[in-house]
Amino acid sequence: MGKKSPDADREAGEDFGLIREFLAGSDGAFDRLVLRYQNRVFRTCYRMLGDYHEADDCAQEVFVRVWRSLKKFRFESSFSTWLFKISVNTCRNRLRSAGYRRRQRTLRLDPPGEGEDGPSSVEIGDDSRTPEKELARKETGEMIQAAIDSLPVEQKTMVVLRDIEGFTYEEISAITGLNPGTVKSKLARARGRLREKLFGVLCEGG
Repeated sequence: MGKKSPDADREAGEDFGLIREFLAGSDGAFDRLVLRYQNRVFRTCYRMLGDYHEADDCAQEVFVRVWRSLKKFRFESSFSTWLFKISVNTCRNRLRSAGYRRRQRTLRLDPPGEGEDGPSSVEIGDDSRTPEKELARKETGEMIQAAIDSLPVEQKTMVVLRDIEGFTYEEISAITGLNPGTVKSKLARARGRLREKLFGVLCEGG
């Protein structure tokens, strides 16, 4: 389960190469790292926070932190694991902040940008993309996001990292500092809660 694919090894090697270029003084190398990961970081922030504008601010904060900390990167783990540890911690800090809680009293759920909502996105030109189906898809997406928002922070983190971003249990363990067994148990509880909350939506969709 923890074995990396050749593509993952190649990407990790490319990341390390860009980091070494940045450490040698290339700002362009950092820009290329941002381009490689900005959509995934934004998507993670959006799923964690449930609000487009909060997610956008949070993603920018993540990359500012990465830029400031990259000189301390030790090449002992993959860059993606290190990056998403920063992303998750930044989101958690924002979720705990009093200002965020006040803003959530008037929460407006905005859909992610085109192509940023993961595997469920519909390709442009797809004949099935009618206004009625798009409205139903948007409403379903909002209900799913509301269900994710209702989870405790740690359970939400498990769902986002495993079911949306596709990290392995071992990678999630490295990102969160929890042992793999705890990751699995928290994920199982989170999935159970989501199934209960989304039962009606899933039945209508099936």
